Amino acid sequence: MRGFLKKLPVDTYMMLLIATVVIATVLPVSGAAASLVSYLCSAAVALLFFLYGAKLKMEAIVAGISNWRLQLLVVGTTFGLFPLLGLGLTFFARSWLPEELVIGLLFLCILPSTVQSSIALTAMARGNVPAAICAASVSNMLGVVLTPAFAALLLSTSGVTLGASSVIRICVQLLLPFIAGQLMRPLIGGWIERNKLLTTVVDRGSILLIIYSAFSAGVVAGIWGRVDGATLSLLIGLNLLLLLLVMVIVWRVGRMAGLSREDEVSLLFCGSQKSLASGVPIANILFAGTATGLIILPLMLYHQFQLFLCAAIAQRYAATDDLSQSLVRIKA
Repeated sequence: MRGFLKKLPVDTYMMLLIATVVIATVLPVSGAAASLVSYLCSAAVALLFFLYGAKLKMEAIVAGISNWRLQLLVVGTTFGLFPLLGLGLTFFARSWLPEELVIGLLFLCILPSTVQSSIALTAMARGNVPAAICAASVSNMLGVVLTPAFAALLLSTSGVTLGASSVIRICVQLLLPFIAGQLMRPLIGGWIERNKLLTTVVDRGSILLIIYSAFSAGVVAGIWGRVDGATLSLLIGLNLLLLLLVMVIVWRVGRMAGLSREDEVSLLFCGSQKSLASGVPIANILFAGTATGLIILPLMLYHQFQLFLCAAIAQRYAATDDLSQSLVRIKA
């Protein structure tokens, strides 16, 4: 029985995310306690990006940036293809989804790629790991500026007003700690690499804390009555459709561009992923005072789908050396 349970596609972090939402629904934080949790969220996120900066090796970025064609394709997919697909999907779904979920879908599409899972999946599939490190890192640094810029451009029709103060807050809370971590890397980089559990705990802990705060605010505001079974099913379907569309398009583009097998792997996993670690803090700043819990719900769903599907494809890819065969087997 224990062996059977180990084979089930159950991720501990996913269970923690679900448990956090349940706790926020049953025991939401409010008033002075909510303010305290908000301050703790800001401190945890700043620490998280400080650790990201301290453990990032600039040599890896320099090694990967020379592969400019792959890097441009990743950036083009992350901040070009995704927003276009998001606009198309939300145009047809707007009549059936609450406005906050429409905003959440568009917000998902303008986020940077992940760092940890993109690199881990690329390594699992025996792809170009240095290029993946570079692509994921550059994507997140660009996301600090491009995500708010796209949000101001694409979400203005949804009544979301974003000013320069939001960009400044993001830079102060995310970019400055990252730069400080880079500057401190010669002193503490080795220690952090030897204590990877620290980064993992801060990474996941900060996200869980922000999700608890956001969903608590949603419960207090009474917004969850707007998400019924049909709405949730439609949202799940749109997330899966978005992920599959991106992966198929990215795979085809990689083939047409004549990328090597290793670069094809890096493009697939860096181009199709969206960062929960960056997205939740950015949403908490951009949409402060609104129904942030509903807005980040599409991102939370997409995050789980991308992990399960991409992990399965990476394992198949490593076994077959052919992504087309991997996709066929996964669909079957």
